[in-house]
Amino acid sequence: MNERLLPGRIRSGWGVSILFLCLMALSGCCSHEAIRVNLIPRPAEMEVLSGYFQPGNTTVDDFTTVVVDNSRMDALGREGYELTVDRSSVRLTAATQTGIFYGKRTLEQLMTDKGIPCVRVSDRPRFAYRGMHMDVSRHFFPKSQVLKMLDEMARYKLNVFHFHLTDNGGWRIRIDKYPRLTAEGAFRTQRDWYAWWDQNDRRYLPEGTPGAYGGYFTKEDIREIVTYAAERHITVIPEIEFPAHSDAVFIGYPELCCTGKPYTTGEFCVGNEQVYTFMEDVLTEVMELFPSKYIHIGGDEARKVAWATCPKCQALIERERLDGIQGLQPYMIARIQDFLASKGRVMVGWDEILHNELHSETLVMSYRGQKGAIEAANRGNYAVMTPGEVLYFDWYQADPSTQPRAMYGYSPIKKMYAFEPVPADPESAARNESIIRAEFVDPAAVEPIRADRADRIVGVQGCTWAEYIEDEEQQEYMIFPRLLAVAELAWTPQEKREWCDFKVRMNSHIPLLQQRGLNTFTLSDEVEITTRIRSGNRAVEVTLDCEKYPAEIRYTLDGTPPTPDASLYEAPFTVTDSTVVRAAVCRDGVIRSPERKQLVTLAAEIDNYYPFDVPEIWKEYFD
Repeated sequence: MNERLLPGRIRSGWGVSILFLCLMALSGCCSHEAIRVNLIPRPAEMEVLSGYFQPGNTTVDDFTTVVVDNSRMDALGREGYELTVDRSSVRLTAATQTGIFYGKRTLEQLMTDKGIPCVRVSDRPRFAYRGMHMDVSRHFFPKSQVLKMLDEMARYKLNVFHFHLTDNGGWRIRIDKYPRLTAEGAFRTQRDWYAWWDQNDRRYLPEGTPGAYGGYFTKEDIREIVTYAAERHITVIPEIEFPAHSDAVFIGYPELCCTGKPYTTGEFCVGNEQVYTFMEDVLTEVMELFPSKYIHIGGDEARKVAWATCPKCQALIERERLDGIQGLQPYMIARIQDFLASKGRVMVGWDEILHNELHSETLVMSYRGQKGAIEAANRGNYAVMTPGEVLYFDWYQADPSTQPRAMYGYSPIKKMYAFEPVPADPESAARNESIIRAEFVDPAAVEPIRADRADRIVGVQGCTWAEYIEDEEQQEYMIFPRLLAVAELAWTPQEKREWCDFKVRMNSHIPLLQQRGLNTFTLSDEVEITTRIRSGNRAVEVTLDCEKYPAEIRYTLDGTPPTPDASLYEAPFTVTDSTVVRAAVCRDGVIRSPERKQLVTLAAEIDNYYPFDVPEIWKEYFD
C-alpha cells in the first residue's frame, strides 16, 4: 500500500493551545524515580519483592523449575504464565509450552548484574494477534535480516510476522509453476525508490543482469524462516497481492492483465479466467510453505482504470450483473475467499475487503485509520488495528530536516503508545480519531465499537513499508524503539499502560538494543508542551515532557529564553492568563536542545485541537 493518507492539516504559526479535557490523558509527566524492574511489555500483574535471586553462571533453563499445568488454562490462557522469584528459587508455571516460552522471556529481561529481583508475576496477553509487518518488495531484505527481526519480536512477545512478499517493487517468492515471476519480476533497474518509481523509470530486468537490484526467497529460505519463527512461537502470514500492486507479475505473464502488455497496468484482469487459475496455482504453492491458518491477499488500492475499457471485464460485469467496475474487485475477492476456505484457510485483507460479504472468520486489517476495524467488528467480523497514521514505522519520528527520507507523516513513539486498539466508547474513539486526523474530533461525531463486539478486535500490528527504507540499518532505525510501543499496546492491559512509566522502561532498553547490534533511532531531547483546562476554564495546566529520560527541563513564563538557571520543571504547573511558555533540555549546565515555545491561552471554543505538541516545522510541512 503505497498510497498512505496524510494526517489532517495542522495549523501553522506558534501553535495556540486549544484545549479539551477528555483528550488530555495522552499527556503526562515523568516526575517519579526510575522503576527498578524495566520489563517491556509490562506484565498484567506484578509485585516486586525485596532481595535478589543469584543464578550464578547458569542459564534460565538451569535454575528455573518449570511446571506445565493444563488445569491453569482458564486462568492463564494459552500464552499466559505465572512467575515467582524469591531469594532461593525461581518457579515458572503455565498451561502450555507457549506460556513457558513467554515466561522465560520475562526472566531474561529481569536478569541484572545484581541478580534477578524477587517478583511475583501473573501475566497473559491482552490480544491474541500481536504483529509486525515487513515489506520486502519495495526493497529486498535478506533472510538474515528477517531472522534478526524474528528474534526481537520473540523477545518482546510479538507472535505474528506479516510477510509482504509481492508488490510493484518486485516479486519475492519462488513459485515453481510460474518461474518467470522471479526470473523476470524480482529485479529492477534502480535501488532508489524515488528514482525508480516516483520518477517513472519502473523497468524490471532479468535475473542475472549486471547491476540489477533485487532478490527473492527460495522455497528452502521460506521453510527455514517459517521453522525459525515457529521455534519462537511466531506465526508467519504471507501476503500475495490481488487484484492490484501486481506490476511485477505482468513482466513475465502479460496475458494476465487487461491490455496483454507489461508496463501498462498494475491490476489483474478480473474478467480473464486464466487469472483464477494463476491465483489458485500460486496460493496452493504458498500454502504448502506456510502452515498459517491465515493467508493475506492484499485487496487494496485497485485503480480500476484498465477494467473500464476491457472487453473481458465488461462481459463479466454483464454476465454476473455486477455493479459496474466497482463490482469487479469484490467479485475477485469473493472467489479468493472461497478458494482459501475450501483449503481450510482463512483470508486476510486490507480494509477495502469490507465491500464484500465476508466469511465469519475473515480477518480485516484496518490501515486507513480505525474506521475499517470499527465497521468490521460491528458487522461481526474480526479485525486487526494497524492505522497508517499511527502504526506505520516508515513515517517520520522527528523533524524531517534531521532524518533520512521517509514517507510523509509524523508518528513519534508517544503517539503510537497513546492509541487505544479497542475504542469501545465515544471518548476513546474520538481520542483515537484526533490522533489519526491531527485535529479535534467531537465524540458525538464518531462511531465506537459496540461493547458486545469489542472482542472482535483481535490485535494490533506495526507495519514497515519499505519505499524509502533501503537497507538493514535504516530499517532498524525506523523500527526501534517504536516496536516496543507496539509490543506493549498488544500485550499489556489498557489500564496498566501509562506513558511516563513506559518512557522510563523504554530508555533503559535502548542500550540493550544497541548491544544486540541494532541501529536504533536517537530519542529526541526536544521538549513537548501540552496543556489542559482546569477549574472551569479559569486555568490551564501545562505539562513539559521529552522522549529521553532522565531529562532536566528548564522553562520560563516571562517571554525570555530558557537558560540553565531558569525554573526547573518538576511537575505540571498552572497558568491563569495567556502566557508564553519557553522550554529546553539542560544537561551539565548547558542548554542542549532546541528551544520550544508555545502560547498558552484560555479558549472559548475548541478548534482543530491536536493532542500532541507538534514541532513547528511540521505545522509548515502540512500547510
